[in-house]
Amino acid sequence: MSLSVETITGAAIAGIIPALARLRIAVFREWPYLYAGDDPVYEEAYLAPYVGSSGTAIIVARHESQIVGASTCLPLKDEVAEIRAPFAQRGLDLERFFYFGESVVLPQWRGHGLGKRFFAERERQARRMKAEFAVFCAVRRPEDHPARPASFRPLHKFWTDRGFIPLPAVSCALDWRDVGATEESPHQLDFWIRPLRDTAIPDTLLTGIPA
Repeated sequence: MSLSVETITGAAIAGIIPALARLRIAVFREWPYLYAGDDPVYEEAYLAPYVGSSGTAIIVARHESQIVGASTCLPLKDEVAEIRAPFAQRGLDLERFFYFGESVVLPQWRGHGLGKRFFAERERQARRMKAEFAVFCAVRRPEDHPARPASFRPLHKFWTDRGFIPLPAVSCALDWRDVGATEESPHQLDFWIRPLRDTAIPDTLLTGIPA
């Protein structure tokens, strides 16, 4: 089965937002996000910062003409306030950071190396934008959560193999409705970071103490 991978920037981004919204709905229902979203219009509105930022790149994987996976990135300064907050509250210059957003791949297309390719292409865009650090966040779930699949393996080694380290005291909160729930609830997401230059990670991120 052949796959093609393309990095999309600029005005062309708006054209793939509907497909990315559908992918989010399909993939994020799975563990660990358990996201019960089902409204493509809402998803497209959530993705609006990617359309509005001149630094956005969306890496798209296609089989023939069908989009089967995608990964997003943009300057941290252009992300939503909740994701910017841990860095802004520490008095850090957001221009120094580039945010890696979601990576969503349909189940039948996993194991084809798309995860590695997505990280590599997003890092390439971050370097184009002269960022000093790449950051992303991952949802925190208890190990004894009843919905945790027995076969689940955390991605920590995959992330450290890509050069990222966790920032255990740096997190943000986003609200969404879990599968099976009737209302939205807050979810904690923990940040990971990778220096893109020979630059020390700010102490305030390592200690977790705001400036």
